Amino acid sequence: MLNYYLHAENAKQALAALAKGLTSVELSTDLNLSQQSFSLNDQGLVLDEDNQLSIDELKYIAKKKQKIFLCCDGDFDPLEDRSSGYYKLVPTAGSPLLEISGVKMHISKGTDPFKSASEMAQQAVHSGDKVLDCCSGLGYAAIAAHRLGAREVLSIELSPEVMALRVQNPWSNDLGKEGITQLQGSSYELIGTMPSNSFDSVIHDPPRFSLAGELYSEEFYNQIFRVLRRNGRLFHYTGNPHLLRKGSSFVDGVIRRLKSAGFKKVEKVDHLMGVSAQK
Repeated sequence: MLNYYLHAENAKQALAALAKGLTSVELSTDLNLSQQSFSLNDQGLVLDEDNQLSIDELKYIAKKKQKIFLCCDGDFDPLEDRSSGYYKLVPTAGSPLLEISGVKMHISKGTDPFKSASEMAQQAVHSGDKVLDCCSGLGYAAIAAHRLGAREVLSIELSPEVMALRVQNPWSNDLGKEGITQLQGSSYELIGTMPSNSFDSVIHDPPRFSLAGELYSEEFYNQIFRVLRRNGRLFHYTGNPHLLRKGSSFVDGVIRRLKSAGFKKVEKVDHLMGVSAQK
């Protein structure tokens, strides 16, 4: 069974080719991982003998600029979950980003979600490391850590909806590789069950403070410090700094709590909207 992923831009490509009377079009149907040629006819786009999209269906997809559609078994459906909140994958020029109830969960402006997650991993992960990836999302940072040569990556994600979406995301496929373990649960709760001095590096990419304030607490930072080995490294995504009160920024509060937990070399990494630190 083949899966095809289409969004507004490649639907427009197919429509433009049809308008020119072409009999084929080069498209990426795996969200920019590769391209291949597909046939066109009077009715529309032919993905395979079981999956064809009419001109009207292509026009419908072309209007949905912030959605990705999975075409499979003769049908097409948006990659989204409305069972609890609104979770969806959103197309970019590279890897898709995760959006939850209208909030983008990746750095995407001027970059690519996979690239920015890889840069976060590079801040903390060295070859041979055992890595803890808190709040894994689509798993991009965990995959990047594995590609950097981590010998073991433990990836934690709270949301079953997010985990279901990443099963359908071609960019998340490498989470199934040997050396990456996926856990579904609360990082705040699970970290307390982990042995002290058991990780070389931690990537912490939590939701915004208003949604998960406990993941920015000194108590949680104490636990990260505890599970890190001596000289272990942390990268902590904080998002855009905003003023809580005059003269005191949110990120300054994060830095203060990390230092109180025992971290040293705590530094802002402005281009990644985060903080690096060392035990």
